[in-house]
Amino acid sequence: MPTDTKNSSQPAGRPSSELNVDLIKADFPILEEKVNGHRLVYLDSAASSQKPQEVVHALSQYYRHMHSNIHRGLHTLAERATVAYEKSRQHVADFIGGVEPEEVIFNSGTTEAINLVARTWGEANINEGDEIVVTEMEHHANFVPWFMLAQRKKAVIRKLPITVCGHLDLSEIDSIIGPRTKLVAITHMSNVLGTINPIQEIAALAKKHGALVLGDGAQAAPHLPINVRDLGVDFYAFSAHKMMGPTGLGLLYGRRELLEAMPPYKFGGEMISKVSFDEVTFAELPHKFEAGTPNIADVVTFDAALTYLERVGMNNARQHEIDLTGYTIEKLNSLNGLEIQGPQEVEQRGGAISFTDPTIHPHDISTFLDSRGIAIRAGHHCAQPLMRAMGKVATARASLYIYNDRSDVDALVEALVEMRKYFGL
Repeated sequence: MPTDTKNSSQPAGRPSSELNVDLIKADFPILEEKVNGHRLVYLDSAASSQKPQEVVHALSQYYRHMHSNIHRGLHTLAERATVAYEKSRQHVADFIGGVEPEEVIFNSGTTEAINLVARTWGEANINEGDEIVVTEMEHHANFVPWFMLAQRKKAVIRKLPITVCGHLDLSEIDSIIGPRTKLVAITHMSNVLGTINPIQEIAALAKKHGALVLGDGAQAAPHLPINVRDLGVDFYAFSAHKMMGPTGLGLLYGRRELLEAMPPYKFGGEMISKVSFDEVTFAELPHKFEAGTPNIADVVTFDAALTYLERVGMNNARQHEIDLTGYTIEKLNSLNGLEIQGPQEVEQRGGAISFTDPTIHPHDISTFLDSRGIAIRAGHHCAQPLMRAMGKVATARASLYIYNDRSDVDALVEALVEMRKYFGL
């Protein structure tokens, strides 16, 4: 989607890796909101990112100019919508390293994408005594489906633990990933610790034992250049809404030969080839996994979000995040007693920064910050096994994105200082 506003996130003739965050902020209408009388400081992008104007515009344009059901219609609107829908699929395929568009499955989010693999490949290939390896830092979406599958199949869940610094402890990995391992399910970037895991190294070891690898890219895909083939994964799942795209849209990459062998797990229109009272046959990839009327508007709109990210540049976005994460950790470390979870080395982590105060509950931290217009997240972040490993019930989490700058971090730290005074500390 072309940019027709005067504010462009990466103006022509600007090859520098340094982002102009003032111009980027101007692309996001919601950042002009006032919250409790203060400017909005949005530090909750790990939960869901905000949307630039051109993404909002793209959604409106779809409904204004092309809405129709896709693939089967022969009229003009159906053809427009179908072309736009499949254009977005091709864009996703290019964005994650130039895979085949048929290897990209649209669904409702990372959660459904992982459940799809568990309910299809998992049901067909996991048997009693087989082992599924997960990490101690997994989001529930990349743990519970495998836990439930293991219970049904009498398989074994094994875990890669974390170190006190928030990295994966790989010291015993050769005894954890072995000949009985059928699948390694691993987050590429932790939504709590910010840790970027060595997924390529772990995938290589898994392959030596004939195991498959599923990468949870919900946190990584918005922030890192992604090439799924270089990573060595067999499946990779991520969500549009964390990448400045619409909600309710997920992406699953799967190697063609695996997807072709997997049975569908939802049945209805679109995903069939032939139906009679004697026989049902299924459509070719990717349609056999996309039963019913899909989320057409949001798929089409996601194309604009990817275009925006590409114009900014994923390497530029990553460098900005490294710089801003380092500044944030430095400022938070200046507050005596505040404990930051996860790695301190900014090159080894993303911008999801969880922290705790020794005397103030994370929920109270979040509530106080909201009174000052600052949006963060507080709780267990859908990672209760990790919380237990860290000895925490909950943490407060500030998460950064390309529309954040040092003024946002300064506002956070100033409010935390004010909070401590408010609580008499």
